Amino acid sequence: MQITEIANEALKRSYRVVLPAADIAGQVDGRLQEMAKTASMPGFRPGKVPVSLLRRQYGQALFGEAVEKSVNESVGKTITDNQLKPALQPRIEVKKIEEGQDLEFEVIVELMPELGEIGFGDIELERLKVNVEDKQVDEAVERMAQGSGELKPVEPARAALKGDTLNIDFTGYIDDVPFENGAAQAYDIELGSNSLIPGFEDQLIGAEIGQDREVKVTFPAEYGAAQLAGKDAVFKVKVNQISVRHPKPIDDELAKGTGFDTLEAMRKAVRERIEQDYNQLSRALVKRKLLDKLADKHKFDVPAGLVEAEFGSIWQQVEDAKKAGQKVEEDEEKLKGEYRDIANRRVRLGLLLAEVGRKNNIEVTPQEINQAVIREAQRYPGQEKQVFEFYGKNAEMRERLRAPIFEDKTIDFVLELAKVSDKAVSPDDLLKAAREGDEADKQAA
Repeated sequence: MQITEIANEALKRSYRVVLPAADIAGQVDGRLQEMAKTASMPGFRPGKVPVSLLRRQYGQALFGEAVEKSVNESVGKTITDNQLKPALQPRIEVKKIEEGQDLEFEVIVELMPELGEIGFGDIELERLKVNVEDKQVDEAVERMAQGSGELKPVEPARAALKGDTLNIDFTGYIDDVPFENGAAQAYDIELGSNSLIPGFEDQLIGAEIGQDREVKVTFPAEYGAAQLAGKDAVFKVKVNQISVRHPKPIDDELAKGTGFDTLEAMRKAVRERIEQDYNQLSRALVKRKLLDKLADKHKFDVPAGLVEAEFGSIWQQVEDAKKAGQKVEEDEEKLKGEYRDIANRRVRLGLLLAEVGRKNNIEVTPQEINQAVIREAQRYPGQEKQVFEFYGKNAEMRERLRAPIFEDKTIDFVLELAKVSDKAVSPDDLLKAAREGDEADKQAA
């Protein structure tokens, strides 16, 4: 076996490998001799089949097996002898393969980058914290009382106001033609809930019972049904009833109806849930800031193959969006360049976090995977058994659950080492920061 380095550039190595024909022929001969000991053919006793006959029948297949085995072994030797750390499965390019001649091929290896020492003590971050006030708990409890209240027709009759629940019949038209799934009878809608197309509910404020109205709207460009996305539509609406919801009294009975023994216990749970929601928002923001700082601080080359794979995944989403009728950037080459930059950043951060996790023995336990499976099952009420069976039989899908858990644990580890200061803010300020972060993510993704 002859192994020669023919290219050495950044994170890529190429080697020419030549395997003597005699070595491969020797493997084929050895396999034929083994087969001859037990082979059985018509006209021959078991173990008495001539090797020449076996060679004519099985020689080509055995040559293929020998080539595959020799290539795998030589690739392994190439990696071991040169102390390589492949980032991807090495690529094989066969240059010459013919029985009776030396086998010649190239091994192309993309390497993991050397990251060196990774420190976090100089990273400074600000974490937004919200103190939940009694007023917020009161408002949440009032919404619960309102939501569990009874709908009653307005008396005396009046025009519809925001917050009223209207029972309506409607039919939607595009270019004066009714469209599929665009009609409903006796449909209840709370004005101000924003549960229908933007602008629909606002145009029903002031409507009266028995009144026919035309509602003109434009479907959002990202609407789920491609045939409707971005289209102007007219809905003919008839108002059947106007009702208001009368909230239940805020007392222990309300609490019992929601699964708590007392109003105090319910208020405590509401407070904890609000705190949890704010803490999740706060963590998402500080995580985003941390990743930005890590990306700025650690600049290193990344394997081109990993970047291309990540870019391919991103670009597939673009293609899917185009097929769904969504508009994308007209300058496709510019867009591809932007997404390649995003892919590069994602790969670089992924490698960085993976190295931090490896060096600090951060692991995902089977219990954590199981908890993730339970959370997935809870997303599909009534289908929990099928979800458990799916993940139980599919190791690859279970592994996919591992990645975000590992990332979160690694992020938490880094945050413990970084200089994180807390800043008290109002709920509005936290929500504003979260919206701005989401917009930034949309522009970058």
